[in-house]
Amino acid sequence: MKIAILGFGTVGKGVYEIVKKANMQTQNLSVSHILIRKNKARTMSEMTDDMSKILNDKDVDVVVEVMGGIEPAHEYILAALNHGKNVITANKAVVAIYLKEFTEAAEKNHVKFYFEASVGGGIPWIQGLEKALRIDNVNSISGIFNGTSNFILDQMSKKGQSFIEVLKEAQKLGYAEADPSADIDGYDIANKLCISADIAYDIDIKNHQKLPIFGIRNITCEDVKYFQKRGLAIKLIGRSHQKDNKFDYVVEPALFLDQTLEANTPDNYNLISLNGETIGKLDFFGQGAGMLPTANAIVQDILDVKERKSHLKRDFDKRMEYCPDLTKGDYLLRTKVDVSDLFKDYQVSKEGSYLAVHQIPVGMMHKLMKLVLQKDKTAFMVSLPDQEVA
Repeated sequence: MKIAILGFGTVGKGVYEIVKKANMQTQNLSVSHILIRKNKARTMSEMTDDMSKILNDKDVDVVVEVMGGIEPAHEYILAALNHGKNVITANKAVVAIYLKEFTEAAEKNHVKFYFEASVGGGIPWIQGLEKALRIDNVNSISGIFNGTSNFILDQMSKKGQSFIEVLKEAQKLGYAEADPSADIDGYDIANKLCISADIAYDIDIKNHQKLPIFGIRNITCEDVKYFQKRGLAIKLIGRSHQKDNKFDYVVEPALFLDQTLEANTPDNYNLISLNGETIGKLDFFGQGAGMLPTANAIVQDILDVKERKSHLKRDFDKRMEYCPDLTKGDYLLRTKVDVSDLFKDYQVSKEGSYLAVHQIPVGMMHKLMKLVLQKDKTAFMVSLPDQEVA
């Protein structure tokens, strides 16, 4: 089976390394093309800057897209599918937007489009979710989807360092990009949650980044210390529920009791959970990113194509209504300005330096938080665990 790799960054190199291993040779896998940027030096015979060369090579069975970003990834994936080639990707940003389009193109051209590595890195989350859906309706998804933000919060808790100090350490270790916005502002999680909800509910979420998202940019070491004194750990999570014909969706900082799995998820690990009617709560834990864990998930998808293993078929055409008031929660809000007028319709109480807002619909809390930020750009909010709901 001949493989073309689009992009040769960290994950692309990981795929190449795994495929070159001796035990992979028995699977008859080989990399025939590596697409690089036009201004990049060719250091290997497989390298090319000509996408048409890959598309027109009839011997290429699988195209692995690890370029990242929306374009030209979207264009290249669609072109490969329309040229009758199976496509594997780890690119959550493009999958979150175009999953339905890619699935339809794959179906039309009798090829496969697989994307296990797009959510959870090396964790077999997508296939685990698909297996649960063969039997159950999955009524909720939640978890720690982003290793960078988890590393930052974990290190702040352990070392008492500031957000900026730990962020710089994460960048030095390669856990965070030079521009960390996608990770710390929650957009990486938003993409992964979107893909997961699309599969779980068989829907096509549009404009998912306009749904409630709040990151950790404004967290302080004083916040973390206060939560620790209460026996709570903070994590940046994504979660979604469905009920009847409605669903909700949120990315936000959340507090967990010290003894929970979420509170004890360390460093850059991920912990993603689903809840099904008969399986109950099912947790998936492991390396959510990194060269070899992510590449491993990609190669697993390649082997599924080779062995003609079909994944769960989804049309993504079920009609469901996004409902921002589907669930309610308790929140702690830190701000330097008086915002009592914004929350006059809800029960509030003072907790040290924080305003506790009780039993407010999640979507409404995020809507009001945007107004708070207009008055105080340093404001921060976090949801309290269900066990503490009044």
